[in-house]
Amino acid sequence: MINTYQLYQNYADATDPLRASARMMAPVFGYEWPGLPANPFMRKLASACEVFARTQLTHARPDFEIGTVEDGGRTIAVHEEVVATTPFCSLLRFRKETSEGQPRVLVVAPMSGHFATLLRGTVKTLLRHHDVYITDWHNARDISLEHGKFGLDEYVSHVISFLGVLGPGAHLLAVCQPTVAALTAAAVMAEDGNDAQPRTMTLMAGPLDTRVNPTTVNALAKSKPIEWFEKNMIGTVPGRHQGAGRRVYPGFMQLAAFMNMNLNRHVDAFRNLYHHLVDGEDEKALQIKTFYEEYFAMSDLPAEFYLETVRTVFQEHALPLGKLQYHGREVKPQVIRRTALFTIEGEKDDICAVGQTVAAQEMCSGIRPYMRLHHVQTAVGHYGVFNGRRWENEIYPRLRDFINMHHR
Repeated sequence: MINTYQLYQNYADATDPLRASARMMAPVFGYEWPGLPANPFMRKLASACEVFARTQLTHARPDFEIGTVEDGGRTIAVHEEVVATTPFCSLLRFRKETSEGQPRVLVVAPMSGHFATLLRGTVKTLLRHHDVYITDWHNARDISLEHGKFGLDEYVSHVISFLGVLGPGAHLLAVCQPTVAALTAAAVMAEDGNDAQPRTMTLMAGPLDTRVNPTTVNALAKSKPIEWFEKNMIGTVPGRHQGAGRRVYPGFMQLAAFMNMNLNRHVDAFRNLYHHLVDGEDEKALQIKTFYEEYFAMSDLPAEFYLETVRTVFQEHALPLGKLQYHGREVKPQVIRRTALFTIEGEKDDICAVGQTVAAQEMCSGIRPYMRLHHVQTAVGHYGVFNGRRWENEIYPRLRDFINMHHR
């Protein structure tokens, strides 16, 4: 069987030098000699080179670049620290230079083809009033086979373990895909009477019940048997990488799927980038370049995790049907009582549609009504639920107040 990953690697090896050359030539073609009139053709050529160079995909995690945060009118230094680590994940803390005790929040980032830095805006906003930690998932292609497999059970175990590191009284926040794992972890901890079970659990734009208002993504996941996904979507990491031989769902395939959902939008973005560069609109060009630097940074997923997610979450609907298991034991969201629940959805979300996340409210029937809250944010899609102006000005204040209300 053809290894799709090796084909991609061959393509990248052949084209990346061309992009590197284009990156070097762009400033040469765009240079304006003192005393000589600007050459429109050379400026267009320089812009074309830069746009081509920007289409390169990378496999290295970008930096969070959160050095300071505004807190109560003060600018406070922030230091990124690794407080726990496993072969598959690092638990990062964004430690602020302040002695004030603030609610500890564990942000569970998606393992979905991008790095945790996709939540940079989420973290920076939370830091205004909270002590923030995040799951920084490692790129599967860089994890040696000796560390074994990584599936949904291992994902949930990481969430439980990291909540233990934060200790009793912490708060849990999951964005998109890991809302299933977060809810599972909270249920297991509640059933076990774990002292570190979170005081609040915020589930944002997650596929908790994809039977509700199915999206294109949901329909695709159910259109083929799981054997098709294993045969066509799984590749083997080439020998040149540390994770050589590990079976993965390659990040470049996830990126292609994301882009195909809104292909015209991405084509328009690069067309606009070209015109902004030609017209000297550097600030507008920088916004597009910054976004795609993050968007084109890819992380491979362990094959076990990807296939189990497709099968149990999107095909079998195991959680809402009461059939989800964690290490062979039934997951019971109804046993959660001490953890307050906040569910958040975006009105225009085309990945996790309205109704899929609020389904957690019914599953968690043991939580008292005054400990539950739901919010649908108008005029935002999936990304806008946790990033951007409406996240900062409309969603975050509700989240902050919810945490404060239940932070005893």
